[in-house]
Amino acid sequence: MINGKIWLSSPTMHGDEMKYVQEAFDTNWVAPLGPNVTSFENEVAAYVGVKAVAALVSGTSALHLAVKLAGVKPGDVVFCSDMTFAATVNPVSYEGGNQVFIDSEREAWNMDPCALEKAFEKYPNCKVVLVANLYGTPAKLDELKAIADAHGAVLIEDAAESLSATYKGQQTGTFGKYAALSYNGNKIITSSGGGMLLSDDEEAIKKARFWSTQSRDPAPWYQHSEIGYNYRMSNIVAGIGRGQLKHIDEHRALKRAIYMRYKKAFAGLPLSMNPYLPCSEPNFWLSCILLDKSVKVTPIEILEELNKHSIESRPIWKPMHLQPVFAGHDFISVDGDVGADVFSRGLCIPSDIKMTADEQDMVINQIRGMVK
Repeated sequence: MINGKIWLSSPTMHGDEMKYVQEAFDTNWVAPLGPNVTSFENEVAAYVGVKAVAALVSGTSALHLAVKLAGVKPGDVVFCSDMTFAATVNPVSYEGGNQVFIDSEREAWNMDPCALEKAFEKYPNCKVVLVANLYGTPAKLDELKAIADAHGAVLIEDAAESLSATYKGQQTGTFGKYAALSYNGNKIITSSGGGMLLSDDEEAIKKARFWSTQSRDPAPWYQHSEIGYNYRMSNIVAGIGRGQLKHIDEHRALKRAIYMRYKKAFAGLPLSMNPYLPCSEPNFWLSCILLDKSVKVTPIEILEELNKHSIESRPIWKPMHLQPVFAGHDFISVDGDVGADVFSRGLCIPSDIKMTADEQDMVINQIRGMVK
């Protein structure tokens, strides 16, 4: 336990981070940009397998610039994953777009290709699809990309939760024309904050960097021909990220071990773990349970009981079509309402890589006692 609590997913520092941060202090490169930013971009680009990367202040800012690069204008329809965090879809609103939410499939809880096809039948002029890889689990990315391509739509991949996960041997973050990563404090690696925009389109990344530094024109004075943003990552934050990246494969292996231990311990109980496709290898960022419909206890009751024992858990993301802010937005489904069903029966449980076996047993025993 850290501070007497078993956490859902907290940062794990190793010491390498301080080396790069100290270099930034010693050379006085503490302001945005600097050697750590450039190196972090290059290292992530090489790890994921993309041609260009822009290090930014958040995954949300990366998605915003992706939406802008995709050409979304006021009133444009954008097909979005329904079961995700609001940060996935909010950037569409920044550009005045209109989110149409696409339901999940049951195999991995991600955007359903069949529902996406149905959406294109209703909105044939849609030119952007924004898909998230939920809880580090890859969506049916090749199918979704094929559908988007067939309709002349740009695919944006929200890989904020799935860094290091692979689909058919290919890293997530490489399927869309643009992709976003997040280094928030609870992610598989963290830089305390921050995110990245990824693309094989080097000119697009160059444009994103321009926008992210207030769209300052190449003039000897401060001149601006376009609206810009203060979105660039700082050299200090990038230093933390560089140190963390050295340990990403270690983190993923530990996350996987936690998931598999839960799966084995819960065998025979009226619940299942968050699913993934056999052709994929998630990063297992968060382990989740889905209660059988026969179970009388609710996820919130389990959450409240765990909290009494200083064990952090969290509800499944509430689907976007159920959010008050998006009331009136269209929702496309072919299998009932999968997202609402998973939300009503699911719970994210501790997936912290510093959690000991004994601590995980505490979590397991509390859940077993409530659902057996």
